[in-house]
Amino acid sequence: MTRLLVTGAGGMLGRDLVTVLRARPDRSVTAATRADLDVTDPDAVRDAVAGHDVVLNAAAWTDVDGAQTRERDATAVNGDAVAHLARACAATGARLVHVSTDYVFGGDATRPYPEDAPTGPVNAYGRSKLAGERAVVRLLPERGYVVRTAWLYSAHGRNFVTTVLRLAADRDRLDVVADQHGQPTWSYRLAERLVALADAALAGAAAPGVYHGTASGETTWYGLARAVFALSGLDPARVRPTTGDRVPRPAPRPRYSVLAHDRWAAAKLPPPGNWHVDLAEALADLDGRPGTPPPG
Repeated sequence: MTRLLVTGAGGMLGRDLVTVLRARPDRSVTAATRADLDVTDPDAVRDAVAGHDVVLNAAAWTDVDGAQTRERDATAVNGDAVAHLARACAATGARLVHVSTDYVFGGDATRPYPEDAPTGPVNAYGRSKLAGERAVVRLLPERGYVVRTAWLYSAHGRNFVTTVLRLAADRDRLDVVADQHGQPTWSYRLAERLVALADAALAGAAAPGVYHGTASGETTWYGLARAVFALSGLDPARVRPTTGDRVPRPAPRPRYSVLAHDRWAAAKLPPPGNWHVDLAEALADLDGRPGTPPPG
């Protein structure tokens, strides 16, 4: 029986991880929400990790704009806490699968970023997440896995897709940014991929290091909003393009966040599926399966 610890189990991705894992009878799952585990407390982290074979870290500071004025607090969760987890895993021999972000890149590329591309965050959130990546690589070089993702959405929690659907019910028109490119990623599909990577890691088939866990293909926020409208039976012409400079935010956003997925083949795992196909399935299930009530 493989024993797995999911941190951040009450969040969007954490809930999907618990759903995927609990469907497997050969898995013993500990779901640790924020209330159950303070990941910034090294002693609490050490005690929580003990007895587990794999730690799936979905705990994170995800408020991008808030991090811009509270970088130290964001780094405590996204950087220091990851170091605590890595040290605890090093002491017990557990594998760590840590979720990171496209925001570690500068966003000035014109082709998908490979896993070994130079990093260069443009905001505090990206810097805090890069600190976590570096902690995994430094402290757990033989059993640490970093999976970068981006543009996550789910049937539960606040995210772009559910926000678009809510606004569609209240407004005749939506103005959506059309000059930022990325890969919309269904958190349930990412959860399946993280669990598959954990299985491959335990089997010795997946080398440690960095993987990219986004969907394949690419679009803009404007393209995603139009797809949500079209797949929901709404008129996509109600969505109008605008530019990022007309929607100012405290934290700058990378303009290009498309990631390449070359390392999955080496682990004998299939490449990620297309974002539009996943979106159609996610919307069909919006009132159904993905996710469970928050654990605990």
